[in-house]
Order: sequence, then C-alpha cells, then structure tokens
Amino acid sequence: MARLRPDQPFVHPGCDITNSQFGAYVEIGAGSRINNSTFGDFSYCDRTCDIANAEIGKFSNIASFTRIGATDHPMEKASLHHFHYRSADYWDDAEHDADWFAYRAGRTASIGHDTWIGHGAMIKPEVTIGHGAVVASGAIVTKDVAPYTVVAGVTAKVIRNRYADGIADRMMDLAWWDWDHAKLRLALPDFRKMTAEEFLEKYA
Repeated sequence: MARLRPDQPFVHPGCDITNSQFGAYVEIGAGSRINNSTFGDFSYCDRTCDIANAEIGKFSNIASFTRIGATDHPMEKASLHHFHYRSADYWDDAEHDADWFAYRAGRTASIGHDTWIGHGAMIKPEVTIGHGAVVASGAIVTKDVAPYTVVAGVTAKVIRNRYADGIADRMMDLAWWDWDHAKLRLALPDFRKMTAEEFLEKYA
C-alpha cells in the first residue's frame, strides 16, 4: 500500500503545525515547524524545516533545515527586540502587538510548482520562486527567482538555466503538475526515462 495518501498529510513526529493547509500526498518531515502556510499536492519538506507565511506550489521538493518566510525584526524602530511586539510575555498588563503580527503574516513567500529548495537554504518574505526553479544548498534568496533557473550563493544569484531556450516556456504551457493522479501514473515511465525535450515532444 502506498505510504502517502490524498486525504491527509503524512506528518512525521515532533512537528509544530498551525494555521496551515495541505493538498494531496503531502509529507512533512520530522521536527518541522509550519505556520500560516499552504502546501500544494505532492509537495514535501524534509526534516527540521521552518516555513511561515508561505504558499508552496505542487510537487515542491524542500530539503532539510530550509527556512522559508524568515521573519524580520523592525529595524526602523527604536529597538529590534521583540519585547515591544511580544509584550504580553514580559508584562501582565500589556498585549502583543497585533498589527505587527498581521504585517508579518501578510508578507507571503511563494514557491512555484516542481521546485527544488536545497538543504539549509533561506527564502525571505515576499520572494517568489518560479516554477521549475532550483535553489542551491545554503543559498539566501532575497529577490524573485525566474522559472526554470538555478540560483546559488549569499545572496543568491543565477548560475544557469535548467533547460535550453524555449523548453521552459513549453514546460510552463504543458503544466503537467495539474494532471490528475491517474494521468501521472500513466506517464510515470516517461517521467523516469525521457529528457524534458522528449517528454514535450510526446505530451505538448
């Protein structure tokens, strides 16, 4: 019997999940913290990921120790410290700063379909990772990443394109990530053996 199911995510032990929704066949690695986020069908994260205020597309591959939507401190104010927005932790007569938390939650990071986020990468709030893009291990991404490009470094820069000219556009048009479960199963041998060009020749 298949380990992953369409009706509920496979959540490993030690996870902290709040205000998040999951599509079909999703897996959440042990010790991960997921907050205010959505995962599309077939996406997964490995161990000890920290993902907040994020929209994860379908078929996203997120390696261990990745952080998406890393929150910022208020650099423009008199203090960086969270005593002035987590105030109820310090004083019985003070409340948390609801406006600050709403601001954080609204700064959504978007991860496209069929993406690969490498081990220990960090993706900042309000950054979009395009469909098919690859973020190398240890990269810190502060700007949007175009579809089907490979980025690496601190801060991340484009290393190369995944495909030759025109192939990425054709793959975006094909949008195989929207195929249903049965069609994916029928195409499984071709996903395994064909190059992207061969796959497009057959299915596009």
